[in-house]
Amino acid sequence: MRIDSISRTNVVKAVLVVFLLLPMSGRAFALPEESQQLTQLLSQARDEAAELAKDADEMESLIRNDVSWQTHAEMLNRVKDHVNNMARIVAKLSDARSSGSDLQEQAVDRILPLLKELAANTTAAINYLNQNQIRPKTEPYTQYLKDNAETAHQLASTVSSLFDYEKSMTRISKLKNKLGFNGQ
Repeated sequence: MRIDSISRTNVVKAVLVVFLLLPMSGRAFALPEESQQLTQLLSQARDEAAELAKDADEMESLIRNDVSWQTHAEMLNRVKDHVNNMARIVAKLSDARSSGSDLQEQAVDRILPLLKELAANTTAAINYLNQNQIRPKTEPYTQYLKDNAETAHQLASTVSSLFDYEKSMTRISKLKNKLGFNGQ
């Protein structure tokens, strides 16, 4: 039957993946105590990045609506707060980076450039709005908002993938321990 062959193919793939990952060094993913902290920080980052992406989309949609510059300023402050919260989370990841896992290092290395771009665009949009207290609907302001929305989605996707990866590696580590593959 076709379903049986698909199931067998998936099982074979899963077994191959597990056996390919077994020889990986323990440093490739976090140790249990590090893993718990890393999972918590990545979970916070994932939630914050999702809120940031949602608010960046809403911010961009204001361009198409007839709203005051004050409404834009309020939304920009929300986006700025999300960026600042993400910076705090990344700082915590960075503090533990030297003693942490490769994943912690990769998380900081991948998140930081996106966060810097968001901070720069948000600051530029705030400065533009402070200097032009009219209903903003022209370049470069609209481009700042478009760039922010795009970068916020990249950030949310990256953090979500890192979170999923960390959870998977923790599960593999637990399975290895359970099966007695500790030193491999």
